[in-house]
Amino acid sequence: MPVLLVVHHTTSPTLHELLEAVLSGTSADGIEGVEVRVRPALTASPVDVLEADGFVLGTPANIGYLSGAMKHFFDGIYYPTLTAKPGAPYGLYVHGNNDTAGAVRAAESITKGLGWEQVVKPVTVVGGADRAATAACWELGATVAASLLG
Repeated sequence: MPVLLVVHHTTSPTLHELLEAVLSGTSADGIEGVEVRVRPALTASPVDVLEADGFVLGTPANIGYLSGAMKHFFDGIYYPTLTAKPGAPYGLYVHGNNDTAGAVRAAESITKGLGWEQVVKPVTVVGGADRAATAACWELGATVAASLLG
């Protein structure tokens, strides 16, 4: 059974809403047989990554960059898993109060170095989570989960 690892740093009600939407999407109609494992970015480990087949990453944008917790995740797993998951599908959602571009750019650069393949455009949310934002996160979760079935 393929494993989808959702690594997140959920520090606000908005991020919690986005995470819940992603998780709901991973169990959409037609998506069966995917095990979803959810780990906070501060506790996700190289073993979690090695046991996974795909990834969803969720982070706030802090001071124009990834949260420290998401950076900690990448620092801890980068070299131990560097060549282990080439082509692994992933998706990304980022919440910021005014700008998410730096966080997206950093995550894309790191995942490119890991050889992961982005299968859905990043969801970026500035301000509160409206219906469009939660729908986009639901679609992100469904798309990454479905990519593990084929």
